[in-house]
Amino acid sequence: MKILLHACCGPCCIYPVDALRKEGHEIWGYSYNPNIHPYTEFIKRLETFKEYAEEINFSVIVDDNYGLEEYLRNVVFREGDRCRVCYSMRLRKTAQIARKGKFDAFTTTLLVSPFQNHQLIKDMGEAIGTEIGVPFYYQDFRPGFKEGVIKSKEENMYRQQYCGCIYSERDRYKPRKNK
Repeated sequence: MKILLHACCGPCCIYPVDALRKEGHEIWGYSYNPNIHPYTEFIKRLETFKEYAEEINFSVIVDDNYGLEEYLRNVVFREGDRCRVCYSMRLRKTAQIARKGKFDAFTTTLLVSPFQNHQLIKDMGEAIGTEIGVPFYYQDFRPGFKEGVIKSKEENMYRQQYCGCIYSERDRYKPRKNK
């Protein structure tokens, strides 16, 4: 199949791209991440993604528009459900690009992270795929998470310490109170 892989960053592409290529799929990457904050973080992730794509001969489509305002407009007053909003934005846009590009399916590197809500991503991807008319290709990439981390470190890739949104940055660096 020709699959469009939503990519949050270069390091998270490592295992999914390898796994899907081994299965014989034609994989294209798609970078669309309006949630990333601050702008310097957005640029670091985007540049690392593009460099890795070039290194492994990975065809990509890049949305380099810094869409933070759109993300914040969608999340405001829904901060407690921000991941659902964020997943929806990114999966919907990926499905739309997949349909326009005549891809057989779409998926996401979010499925490699043990820190993301896997079931929600799967359910949303399938619902959006049905709505848009391009199937969501579900695969649990989490077994390759550590392998991707190791390889990204070996290659000195930029690795972020939070998912990317302003709220996860706050949660990552905010001092925790002892219980």
